[in-house]
Amino acid sequence: MSFSALLQSTSVASIVSASGLAAQFKSIVPSDLFLSLGLGFVVGAIIAIVYKKTYRGVLYSPSFSITLIMLTLITTPVVMCIKSDIALSMGMVGALSIVRFRTAVKDPIDTAYMFWALTMGILLGAGLQLIALIVVLCIGVMMFVLAFVQFANPNSYLLVVHFDEYSEQAITAELRRSVKTFKLRSKSLTRAGAEMTYEVRLNERHEIVTRLLDIDGVHDATLVACQSEVGA
Repeated sequence: MSFSALLQSTSVASIVSASGLAAQFKSIVPSDLFLSLGLGFVVGAIIAIVYKKTYRGVLYSPSFSITLIMLTLITTPVVMCIKSDIALSMGMVGALSIVRFRTAVKDPIDTAYMFWALTMGILLGAGLQLIALIVVLCIGVMMFVLAFVQFANPNSYLLVVHFDEYSEQAITAELRRSVKTFKLRSKSLTRAGAEMTYEVRLNERHEIVTRLLDIDGVHDATLVACQSEVGA
């Protein structure tokens, strides 16, 4: 191949490459892309902060907060790409329809946070940045209000007591004096003694343990925070 032919083929390849890049950014302006990604990070961070501050479970997972930010960032460019291409959007829907996520969600509220992050990504990808900011701030304020309003039921705990069998009546009497609501969940007897597990609802978590240890025949008492549905 001559030098002129090689130069001509190289020029054609560069033109094709340039036209391909131009076609890719035909429907997406780079400034809009960076703006949407930046707002996506801010919105995702707000969702993650609200999740952390309002979390009431036993073990907080930092990785789930990072997942919320990633969901917002990932959804934003996907929606930006498919909103102007019907064929691509149909292919994306078909591809996502065969994907199965087998990660178990421990708390139903975690699912709501994931849908919240996905919705924000869709709004940002569709170019509705102002609406996305208003929505994330309004929902965030509502979540803080719902999280810190004291409802009828106080905090729920599991109280595990190891004792000699003759102390059961004294333990029950102390629970009736110290705890407004308690429910026996399990009871086991061995030759070394007995064990009972109660579900209790109280605000002062240390006093009940100290009072139970003062009862003759009680070997130890353990209070564990738990999540339980109301009425379960």
